[in-house]
Amino acid sequence: MNATPQKPSSAFILASWAALFAGSIAYLVGLWNAGMPLSEKGYYFTVLMYGLFAAVSLQKSVRDQLEGIPVTPIYYGLSWASVALTITLLAVGLWNASLLLSEKGFYAMAFVLAMFAAVTVQKNTRDLASSSNGAREPGPRFRWPASSNSTTTD
Repeated sequence: MNATPQKPSSAFILASWAALFAGSIAYLVGLWNAGMPLSEKGYYFTVLMYGLFAAVSLQKSVRDQLEGIPVTPIYYGLSWASVALTITLLAVGLWNASLLLSEKGFYAMAFVLAMFAAVTVQKNTRDLASSSNGAREPGPRFRWPASSNSTTTD
């Protein structure tokens, strides 16, 4: 699939960034105002940061595969596992938290909004980069190991 991606519209880019800021800031303001121990706040903050990174990493590896850019199976698997782990960590944390059900729902929805928006912002960033300057092919970022039959000396 080597179709040239269309340049995203300014409105879509703005909406993506707005959703990322809305989800992240709502989650963080909720943490700031929460009456929980600092260690618990740190746990939820770490889950958010790890989740945002994992979502962007997964989006990049999936898109790389679709565009024929080599992605190692272990990185691809770790990307999926990281997203699943962050969702599991948040779910377990909220399940065991002594918060009102409405607060638990608030954190869950802010987390999902931020993760979805992070993927969208990353997609827009990549589409903008490939639509400018004539959709050039990306440079070699990964070199597969040489087969055992060939002998190379570096």
